[in-house]
Amino acid sequence: MTALRITPSQPDLAWCLTPGQALRHRQWQGESVLYNDLSGDTHLLSEAGLFLLLALQAGPLTERALLAGVRAEFDADDGEVGDAMVAELLDELQALVLIEPAA
Repeated sequence: MTALRITPSQPDLAWCLTPGQALRHRQWQGESVLYNDLSGDTHLLSEAGLFLLLALQAGPLTERALLAGVRAEFDADDGEVGDAMVAELLDELQALVLIEPAA
């Protein structure tokens, strides 16, 4: 699978959880441990990374919607949480086979 890179020209690209993910996780002191049901691996995630995954549990969301959600959840503005940061998190989650572009 080739990683798809989000750029500001693709803000409406929708993402979804990779089918089969139960998102078993534990969270403490700003970090989370998540079990990947598909690979059997355990991953250390940031609060923002876990937030993105939990937001996608309800269904596919665009990068723009995910960015707005992260900003609202962490009371951050454009300078603190930008498009590039969310795009990087989505790339990392895709590389871990936790999310994929929505069909």
